[in-house]
Amino acid sequence: MAAPYRLKLWRGCSFAENTTSLFNEYLLKYITGNLRQVKRFSDSNKRIPQVEVPFSNGKILSLSTGKYARFADGCAVAEVGDTSVMVTTVSKTKPSPSSFIPLVVDYRQKAAAAGRIPTNFLRRELGPTEKEILTSRLIDRSLRPLFPDGYNCETQVMCNLLAVDGVNDPDVISINAASAALTLSDIPWNGPVGAVRVGFCNNEVVINPTRREQSESILNLVVSATRHNLVVMLEAAADNILQQDFLKAIKTGVKECQNIIQAIQQLQKHYGKAKREFEPLLIPSAAVMEAVRSFSEIRLREIFRDHAHDKLSRDMAVSAVRTDVVDKLKHSFDEAVDVNIVTECFNRVSKETFRSLVFEDNIRCDGRSMEELRKISCQVDLYKPLHGSSLFQRGQTQVFCTVALDSPESAMKMDPVTMLTSGLKEKNFFLHYEFPPYATKEVGRIGPVGRRELGHGALAEKGLRPVVSSDFPFTIRLTSEVLESNGSSSMATVCGGSLALMDAGVPISSPAAGVAIGLISRYAHNDTKHMEDYKLLTDILGIEDYMGDMDFKLAGTKKGITALQADIKIPGLPLRVVMEAIQEATDAKSKIIDIMNETLNRTRKQKKENWPISEKVEVPPQKRAKFLGLGGSNLKRLMVETGVQVTQIEDSMFSIFAPNQTAMNEAKELIDQFLITEREPELEFGAIYTAKIAEVRDIGVMVTLYPTMNPALLHNSQLDQRKVNHPSALGLEVGDEIQVKYFGRDPVSGLMRLSRKVLQGPASAVLRNLNDKCSS
Repeated sequence: MAAPYRLKLWRGCSFAENTTSLFNEYLLKYITGNLRQVKRFSDSNKRIPQVEVPFSNGKILSLSTGKYARFADGCAVAEVGDTSVMVTTVSKTKPSPSSFIPLVVDYRQKAAAAGRIPTNFLRRELGPTEKEILTSRLIDRSLRPLFPDGYNCETQVMCNLLAVDGVNDPDVISINAASAALTLSDIPWNGPVGAVRVGFCNNEVVINPTRREQSESILNLVVSATRHNLVVMLEAAADNILQQDFLKAIKTGVKECQNIIQAIQQLQKHYGKAKREFEPLLIPSAAVMEAVRSFSEIRLREIFRDHAHDKLSRDMAVSAVRTDVVDKLKHSFDEAVDVNIVTECFNRVSKETFRSLVFEDNIRCDGRSMEELRKISCQVDLYKPLHGSSLFQRGQTQVFCTVALDSPESAMKMDPVTMLTSGLKEKNFFLHYEFPPYATKEVGRIGPVGRRELGHGALAEKGLRPVVSSDFPFTIRLTSEVLESNGSSSMATVCGGSLALMDAGVPISSPAAGVAIGLISRYAHNDTKHMEDYKLLTDILGIEDYMGDMDFKLAGTKKGITALQADIKIPGLPLRVVMEAIQEATDAKSKIIDIMNETLNRTRKQKKENWPISEKVEVPPQKRAKFLGLGGSNLKRLMVETGVQVTQIEDSMFSIFAPNQTAMNEAKELIDQFLITEREPELEFGAIYTAKIAEVRDIGVMVTLYPTMNPALLHNSQLDQRKVNHPSALGLEVGDEIQVKYFGRDPVSGLMRLSRKVLQGPASAVLRNLNDKCSS
């Protein structure tokens, strides 16, 4: 069986031959004392280390190192087609006093890589865009689970787009380049991982689809996996894909990832650095750990078994035990005990106790079974001025959703690089998610939206976008404000958002809901590769997310799946657990939709008074100038006085958007005033009329056929049989009366077609020419 990758070595010979040749040259130069020439010799004969991974659709992923950014701890360049991404990683040698891995991933879209110039005022890259933040989170979630416990050194991963061809999306390429950079570096990391994008076109799975293929796909799935077919990260947006097709896509994606992993391992074998040794910053002694356990374990068990506790009371009870344990240990040891170490020991004991009780009692801390949902209540149409609104309550998670409908001009415009990579120019449906600090009884500063809020909002938007009608005439802004949070607020946003959309009269194909599945796993003898036992938890609490191993969020309708995001905290999840989690989430979301349907089960048909209105009006070409006004003054007046926006669709067709029916009626009255004219006499085609010159121009004269008429142009070419460069050559002045013939109106512009030339016969023209010659 042929290897799924190809290792490119040095020019002209095999790896062993090249090594022997270079060794002999080094030896020779060393004897002669000219080591500087050896370095030049070796550099000039070495090719860039590179591996290639062919995919089933014929594409090739190329991974290389050793050419760029050699001061970094690790650097790798990944290429697919003409899209190239360089990823560097650097980690400090001293640990930081942090209880989590201080990993920062920066993905920036470079306009220069796409041959474009930024369109902002400074014409340079400024702050990160939403697309950049979401891609950074995607890469972060693929890398973070594989860092070893206790490694707290600040680590930065930077993704630098070298070239973007507009066909192959650089986000998944960046995950593979980041995996290679970390694997080749000396940074402790239990990788590598491989990542692929999976599409589903014409009932066939497509690996790493192009932009055009993705536009025809009903699935956009990103799979990150590590060795032994263990899933590290899942992110998906789907057009209501069936469950069996979705499972097939995941299995295929995990299988393709193994080829990338093998290639990176081969690259590491020959060119990787030895991993650095490290020691955790907080290393509790066995005596301190045992003391903390003896003081706290029994009391923690009582708290976690007390089903009467809610989020706040449980947190307060655990905090009281922590404070008491710290105070007691300060006086129990002869030497001073570091408070941070005691706190770390308490957190470990608390987590171990919480997890063990799930296996012992088979009941969760709030008294529910593993598959049981929290109590759900729904309300819609909460406030009259809103186009649509809903309040979704699930346990102690409460979300308030509103829908605002506006004109098509309010659609969200994409930046040039996002347009190039995604093919999306604007969005007429978007969701904004807000998580204020009071939702968790905290005090915090309100400022620009954070990465977490952007990520949760984007996930909820993915869950709802496939059910919203694409030909809806308005721009839809859905806002979600989390009022209370005790786990899974993003999936509550999907539920509340679906109800708010139906309340606003937005046509949706079917109601959508979302739910989060948690995981408590157990490994034998600290073996992270073989899971001994596990428990899946449906509709998890905040504490179950914090203490558990997974936050598996899935959204969809009763028919299929629309979005998925799996945040996995352990170094890989077996496929069987992924399949089981999808099945439990599918069953749970169907139950949630049944509960939602008791409040509102279809789009509201009866219109609200404040709903916006959109109409089309056809303006004849000859009246277009009156309709628009000088410099568009009439349209500006409509906007100021009534709030109505007018957009030209075609030459004679205009779209009128009004925020409500009252504004539309007022706008129609103004439009009638713009277009009103006195009764015009009917002009006969081919008839001859006496025209009065109102203005003399370089290109002709402006004439009127009756007093109330707007002047029409009689062009120089229609003034005389002879060629006329200016009307003054014929002695025409303002106020003169001339005979013209009427040929109707131009069907496109609506302007009158007049001619004086046709009234002058050829004989008169010849006679006039003779008179001119005699006089000369």
